[in-house]
Amino acid sequence: MIEHLYIHIPFCPNICPYCAFYKESAGRERVETFLEALLVEASSWADRLRPKTIFFGGGTPSALSIPQFEKLLGGLHERLDLSSLEEWTIEMNPATVATDKATLLRHSGINRVSMGVQSWDDSVLRSLGRTHDAAKAEESFHILRDAGFDNLSIDLIFGVPGQSLDSWRSTLDRSLRLAPEHLSAYGLTYEEDTEFFRKLGCGEMSPDEGLEADQFELTAGMLGAFGFHQYEVSNYSLTGRESRHNMAYWTGRDYLGLGPSAFSTVAGRRWRNIRETGIYSESTLSGKTAVDFEEEVTPELLTREKAAFGIRTLHGLPLDDSDKWEKELLDMQAEGLVTLIADRWILTPRGRLLADTVAEIFV
Repeated sequence: MIEHLYIHIPFCPNICPYCAFYKESAGRERVETFLEALLVEASSWADRLRPKTIFFGGGTPSALSIPQFEKLLGGLHERLDLSSLEEWTIEMNPATVATDKATLLRHSGINRVSMGVQSWDDSVLRSLGRTHDAAKAEESFHILRDAGFDNLSIDLIFGVPGQSLDSWRSTLDRSLRLAPEHLSAYGLTYEEDTEFFRKLGCGEMSPDEGLEADQFELTAGMLGAFGFHQYEVSNYSLTGRESRHNMAYWTGRDYLGLGPSAFSTVAGRRWRNIRETGIYSESTLSGKTAVDFEEEVTPELLTREKAAFGIRTLHGLPLDDSDKWEKELLDMQAEGLVTLIADRWILTPRGRLLADTVAEIFV
């Protein structure tokens, strides 16, 4: 049985200039057709799926209206065996949080929210193209608490041009005062096919790596002092509040992805659905394949991926699984990037700063 389910909801009320995930503006008829296709795709997997975790990503999943959520959530409850479900996460934009919607989501079984605050500095939010301000984000957080959510994550971005160390410190401080169970802090990346990538290429934007390193170190220090452990390079949680869904990815578990652009890895095979909502919906509803890419996941590839993801986590890379990279790991140990604790290779604080570089040796 497949135990981990990802559902991609591609619709966004606003296209942020740094986001490279597949997304598009919503039209009512297009959304309705998409939901029908999504439920058809879910039905086709029902006999092989008993999820322990579900994750609604996007896009902006919370951009769906209440009637659309009622159709989607009711349809999933009718079609899938959810008796083993432990964690059901939805990504939410603060601009799309409302009391009635939050109440519906909680009563429908969703028990974790990852809210894309990104910053508590309104000038930084404007530069990121966000449609909410800090006041709306705080209001949204309290709405979710009042609706009964006791597992809330705040997502933040550092390394934004014009974002000072003091601004980032204030963002961390305000986040901690709200007492979430989980925080994600991602360094800004300039992804192809985004407005920020274009600006980087023509010199309108430039990263400050020294400042980013200071912001990263400040994050670990401030959050650690409040009892958050850095269980993955960009993710911090209170004990027992780690994202179970993401941990399944990082430890190489099988997972199913539904919706346009969604990846799946099941039984040694990996595939991606069509990256266009209209074609995805038409193909699915007409009984054709929605897959536009697939590959074999060999034991060798899986071992490499588990090592690359594992070294980024608190659990590290087991010594028994590291023989083929012994020389590289010893070299990085000499450079102060990794350390051997008991029977596992773990990133050092300096290694966490260069986690992507370290992970490259495995892939």
